[in-house]
Amino acid sequence: MRLDPLDEQIIRILRQDGRRSFAAIGSVIGLSAPATQRRVARLVANGAITGFTAVVDPAALGWGTEAYVELHCSGQPRPDLLAADLERIAEVVAACTITGDADALLRIRAADVRHFENVLERLTALPYVSHTKTALVLSPLFERDGQVADTPSPQPAPSDTDPGVVDHPG
Repeated sequence: MRLDPLDEQIIRILRQDGRRSFAAIGSVIGLSAPATQRRVARLVANGAITGFTAVVDPAALGWGTEAYVELHCSGQPRPDLLAADLERIAEVVAACTITGDADALLRIRAADVRHFENVLERLTALPYVSHTKTALVLSPLFERDGQVADTPSPQPAPSDTDPGVVDHPG
């Protein structure tokens, strides 16, 4: 689905505050509340907007430990079976297959290190898991809540000029 500029504005506003009324959004983008509501409904129906949710600090719910775990498997477990097994472990909040030495990368939240250790034991008990490699998060720097930028911006081409020479305008 291709988004037009009004759709992009609506999405930008909803990402900033998903509780904004259709009237408030419409006043910003120059549409009536009913027209805005129809556009949002179309964005939902077409899959551009996949849901509305409250963003909650995991620490407020008692999940104070976070880690990224590389999962190394013996053989090649089917991704659908791997996903099904990992979805049964509530502490695994995200998982993906990856390139490189590991077969999957998991994002795990736990109450504390002892709880995290229990999660690792459950992971290594899976029949196809040979070993794991863990990186505990010390200080989160920022998070985009799984979202990407509103629109991709083109990356500048690598410069073939001398990297030691800085060109200052003016």
